Amino acid sequence: MIHGHPVVDADSHKCENPAVFFDYIPRPFRNRVSILRDRYGEQRFRIIDFDPRTRAANLERVFLQVDGFGKGTYRPYHEETTLGGLFNRIRLEHMDREGIDHQVIYGSMPLAFNSLIDAELAVALCRAYNDYIHDDTRPHAGRLHPVAILPLQDPAEAVSELRRCVEELGMAGVTFAPNLPVPHPAAPERFPEIRVPKPLSHADFHPIYAECERLDVAIGLHGAPGVQLAGGSSDQLDTFTLVHVFANRSMQQMALAKLIFDGVMEEFPRLRFGFLEAGAGWLPDFMHNLHEHWEKRIRSFNPSVEPSAREFLAEFIRERDASGRYGLLRKARQVRDVLMPGPDDRATEAEVTAFRYEHPRLVRDPYDYLTRGQIFLTIEPDDPCPSYLEAALGDVGRRVGGMAVDYG
Repeated sequence: MIHGHPVVDADSHKCENPAVFFDYIPRPFRNRVSILRDRYGEQRFRIIDFDPRTRAANLERVFLQVDGFGKGTYRPYHEETTLGGLFNRIRLEHMDREGIDHQVIYGSMPLAFNSLIDAELAVALCRAYNDYIHDDTRPHAGRLHPVAILPLQDPAEAVSELRRCVEELGMAGVTFAPNLPVPHPAAPERFPEIRVPKPLSHADFHPIYAECERLDVAIGLHGAPGVQLAGGSSDQLDTFTLVHVFANRSMQQMALAKLIFDGVMEEFPRLRFGFLEAGAGWLPDFMHNLHEHWEKRIRSFNPSVEPSAREFLAEFIRERDASGRYGLLRKARQVRDVLMPGPDDRATEAEVTAFRYEHPRLVRDPYDYLTRGQIFLTIEPDDPCPSYLEAALGDVGRRVGGMAVDYG
């Protein structure tokens, strides 16, 4: 307690014990998940996913990614918290020592589950983890608060699992990745090496949001490097240290922008999103950027503005004559290309409207979603950003962030 208020760690992690967790996986799927040591001696977990090339469940995927662009972690151990992440007795001792009253528990291995292409497998693994973490934390339910992982690959099953975890297991909230990686339409056989994000603003996910709003539970978006999500700028880097610098922030910023600009926060005004493990110091500049683009490209955007052919020709001739240059006829072809209406296969009126008005569902200033409490972020204890968030954002700057020590 501090000044009479409980101290909450808003983003802590479970280090899943495979000797226990794997027993929760249904038997038909149990042989598709295993632990291994890679050629560097690092512990990894292996999942046999569906392979788009063979149309069978024989794609071996190793997490966290060992090498290459988007490389995952190695040597992630801490002299104290690794064991605490595994065993709650040690975790609670550390919480008592540091004065932490509550921890919100996210998974570690489940951070990869939303990157799978096999929806049936993803559903089974999410359900298994939710049962496992519920049983693991139940003896300490007053202090440890697990968050349920949902399978984005099957939104209908995600809604069912959401209801089960909240109404039957009593979980505090739900989580999933900042995007759902899917095969690139131009190279579907190259998944997961070539992948694109299915954004969280996609209509397929709206039933999940409607149910979260009905149940009044928040969504904690949590990505991770090395699990082959669509990692934005981090997918261009091949050292874990730099991948980790960019991965969560890049994915969370994209998710935040899409949820605002594609109208999800407008359609579900009571829905609350946490953008986790990405810091918060960037938020004022990012929100200002969104505000300016809303102002210039949406609120005040007028697609009818274009210089007329008469104005263009008059100024062009005046400029050429004033400069004493010659050869206007030689420029006739270029002038024609500038003024001609375009190819024969012109877009329909509906296509032109969709092309020009990219975000018809954004009807208010992006700042409004901050002020009405739909957005929160996590801040580590040594992060300096609380000292300037209020100066940059006003009163909302004091409320937008919650402490997270990333335990585990």
